[in-house]
Amino acid sequence: MKHHAAPLTQPAAPPQGCPGMQARVFTNKPQAAQSSPQIAAQSELRQWPCQLRLVPAHAPYFDNAHLLIAADCSAFAYANIHQDFIKNKITLIGCPKLDDADYTEKLTQILSSHTIKSLTVLRMEVPCCGGLEHAAKQALINSAQMIPWRVVTISTDGRILED
Repeated sequence: MKHHAAPLTQPAAPPQGCPGMQARVFTNKPQAAQSSPQIAAQSELRQWPCQLRLVPAHAPYFDNAHLLIAADCSAFAYANIHQDFIKNKITLIGCPKLDDADYTEKLTQILSSHTIKSLTVLRMEVPCCGGLEHAAKQALINSAQMIPWRVVTISTDGRILED
């Protein structure tokens, strides 16, 4: 069966970049659908975008925030990431190996432009995640921020190794 799209109409205003990059804050979370008597897990993500390279450094949701900088893989390795780490935090994710990027400049901008209450780095045990930890530490130094911070290391099988 072939479907035909409706005729295209001219948009009222020209598009402003990728819709997936629009900054959003999630306040009213819909209840997750339940497929069994167990309580379904609910996302604790508080903002969009969460990808470190895409997030606007001057977004208002950084003001007075607890900041989580998490390795991309951590969400897949650590099963309870939403409850244990993302809840009540502004979450940024990245992978220094796949992004082939040094996040220091962007993190320095965020820390210098906002009052951040705390910073948590959630990294994997693999060596490439050291780039995420290094960028966060260097950004703290560059921004001259004296805030509580910690690094949590997750094993590839999902255990917390260091906290």
